[in-house]
Amino acid sequence: MIIAIDGTAAAGKSTLARRIAQRYGLPHLDTGSLYRAVARDVIAAGHALTDAKAASEAARRLDPATLSDPNLRLKGNGEAASVVAAIPEVRAELVSFQRSFAGNPQGAVIEGRDIGTVVCPDAEVKIFVSASSHARARRRYIELTGYGVETTEAAVLHEIEERDRRDRERPVSPLRPAEDALLLDTTELDIEKAFAAALELIDKVASRR
Repeated sequence: MIIAIDGTAAAGKSTLARRIAQRYGLPHLDTGSLYRAVARDVIAAGHALTDAKAASEAARRLDPATLSDPNLRLKGNGEAASVVAAIPEVRAELVSFQRSFAGNPQGAVIEGRDIGTVVCPDAEVKIFVSASSHARARRRYIELTGYGVETTEAAVLHEIEERDRRDRERPVSPLRPAEDALLLDTTELDIEKAFAAALELIDKVASRR
């Protein structure tokens, strides 16, 4: 079974995807970490994030062993990831990796922004997770300050809204729910309630099969 979890930044999809993967004993892939890692490697090589040749080369040479780097979650990396994610050559390189991961005989839980629409359009379960921009900014602010990052909630809100704009307006694989995706708004939900709601949606799909 392939479970596609798409959604906006800081809506809670990563935590949900991890817990869903544990619940069903499936491998989990956070595709956002792929783009963050590409951005990290482009910057480390001294290139501009908009350098399509350098970014596509970084995507081609990406070492999956580095995806657990905790620095990928730090402030600014998400915004950098959304810049390289708009490069068609980068997306082409990473989609191949993602589809290979999804080909696991057990299935997989894969999270991102275009899993249900582009990477795995035939996924058995598609959930699109969203929340208000203010709720997401508050969550991200708490996460960042927990890492010791100095910022303000207003600055985080601005970054999230800019990232939403870039993700939705990019010409290749824009952020949008698949037509058959189940919608989950986590604005008023803590993680336990969001997890319970996600399991209910998955069970609903399973009962139809």
